[in-house]
Amino acid sequence: MTTPRTRTDVVIRTYGPGQVAPLVDTIADLWADAHPEIVDTPGASTDGLSVPALRRQVLGHLRNHQEGFTLVAAYAHGLMIGFGYAFPCTPEYWFGAELLPQIPEHVRAGRLMGLCELAVTPAWQGQGIGTRLHTALLTAINPEWASLLVRPDNTAGRTLYDRLGYRYAGPYRNEPGGPVYDLLLLQIALA
Repeated sequence: MTTPRTRTDVVIRTYGPGQVAPLVDTIADLWADAHPEIVDTPGASTDGLSVPALRRQVLGHLRNHQEGFTLVAAYAHGLMIGFGYAFPCTPEYWFGAELLPQIPEHVRAGRLMGLCELAVTPAWQGQGIGTRLHTALLTAINPEWASLLVRPDNTAGRTLYDRLGYRYAGPYRNEPGGPVYDLLLLQIALA
């Protein structure tokens, strides 16, 4: 007889910029496990949706956003089962020239966190791990606003982000000719 897993089995750890590089292969493997629909899609690698692209993305963000870069990881029984990373950024950087004019001034004036990735391995999805990872990032970075990109067909991710209070801010492309994402925005409630 197996004992059911509970959320109390999970430990969340927070890592700063100097601690992330040794974890990149582990988080890339976990990301692939959490996103089989992307990894197995024809053309995904040319759209920047591949394990090598994720590694480049994380290392690039780590290199260019040292100030405040935060990675959080969820562990169960010593194994990483989820992760997320984010960093404080300017609205000009995050929203880009095309979308920035559509973002309200009070949002542009606030402290902004760009949430780059949030992934939980399938066996642990639906147990509040993504919410705990998100909360840990908000606690570490302390923004007034959080923003992220999500693929329009990522219904599980979108369900989580809707439940967390994110709202649609507009369509977004990382690069000309690349896939269109939904850009979501969350105002952090003041305690």
